[in-house]
Amino acid sequence: MTSRTGLDALLAPERSILLLIDHQPFQFSNLHSHDPTLIINNVVGLAKAAKAFKVPTILTTVTEERGGHILKGLQDVFPSQKPINRTFINTWEDQRVVEAVKKTARKQLIIAALWTDICLAMPVIQSLADGYDVFFVTDASGAVSREAHDMAVLRMVQAGAVPLTWIAVMSEWQRDWAREATLPAVAEITVAHGGASGVAFAWEQQLLSSGQR
Repeated sequence: MTSRTGLDALLAPERSILLLIDHQPFQFSNLHSHDPTLIINNVVGLAKAAKAFKVPTILTTVTEERGGHILKGLQDVFPSQKPINRTFINTWEDQRVVEAVKKTARKQLIIAALWTDICLAMPVIQSLADGYDVFFVTDASGAVSREAHDMAVLRMVQAGAVPLTWIAVMSEWQRDWAREATLPAVAEITVAHGGASGVAFAWEQQLLSSGQR
């Protein structure tokens, strides 16, 4: 496990892998820690960012025959990927998922899931013991109550995982505005999913294109 400080503690696309867990209809139906619309927006934005930065992304569901297929917005980002459908509540107990992560040979493991206190906390805590630098995305995850979400965040932080938001993930991957190859994608994702920041960015782009700045 690397240091929690210094440049190497920041996310880098070439060292990152993203694991998205159980963003399914059943989980959304009892999501009360956040507005479900916000979580949908954020996790799709996160997935698009991973695709733009060529970060391997694993999709997984739990008993999808009862809980429903993965969120359409996520499947649309990775249309050819079939989510790993599990029976294990703890994703990290499913060896198919663990092997898919290992195969990438990357150690910066970024996870978002529904629900925070169960399907996120369990794999976060277990994967830490396997030597991964684990980051969890708080605003692309949620639980049945605010208390459930907050207590899970505290538990994962105490275990050694790092909380951050989806825009922070994308910003650390970009790191330098001189990295022009990914700028168009970052701009597009920010406009589509960045809320007020996206609105302001779109307005600035309009000014630039009209020659007013």
